[in-house]
Amino acid sequence: MSDALVLDAAAQDLLFREARTANTFTDEPVTDEQIQAIYDLVKYAPTSMNQSPLRIVLVRSDDARARLVSHLADGNKDKTAKAPLVAILAADHEFHEELPRLFPHFPQAKDLFFGERPTREASSTLNATLQVAYFILGIRAAGLAAGPMTGFNAAGINKEFFQDGDHEVLAVVNIGKPGEDAWFPRSPRLDYDEVVTTV
Repeated sequence: MSDALVLDAAAQDLLFREARTANTFTDEPVTDEQIQAIYDLVKYAPTSMNQSPLRIVLVRSDDARARLVSHLADGNKDKTAKAPLVAILAADHEFHEELPRLFPHFPQAKDLFFGERPTREASSTLNATLQVAYFILGIRAAGLAAGPMTGFNAAGINKEFFQDGDHEVLAVVNIGKPGEDAWFPRSPRLDYDEVVTTV
């Protein structure tokens, strides 16, 4: 284990080495206070120009859960129906409206860089995807397990939950305490020398 890392080994395990996608959960509820604590931690993680395009929809009602599950791939339906909490994570393509407040030293960025819709969509998708990853790490930091999924009918979820046309679903995440047989075996990863080059 490298001593080049400042974070202690237990925290490294919690966030990375021992954590993986959960497929089952206990019945223990996940509270709004827990989700707010997670968000209040990960909102400080970096994005381009301090963009904050991520939008989170907490699916708590039985009706909303059923509507969501109907758009999931078959392998994701049962575990999502049973998870204590499900979050739909989406990119807001109109994020630039908040830039004068979030990037106050350069308020012109709103129109100078993001006046065109295709540019906004590309930027919001990239930066909200970064925020999705931070959110998953935040769930782990809270001692919970995350079950992120991209196996779904995106057009169906967008139509069901984001009818304004300005939001695009990126991921659906089941959240809770891991249940029995929650984990698949750890899959391999690429080695350092396969990924990193020096020029």
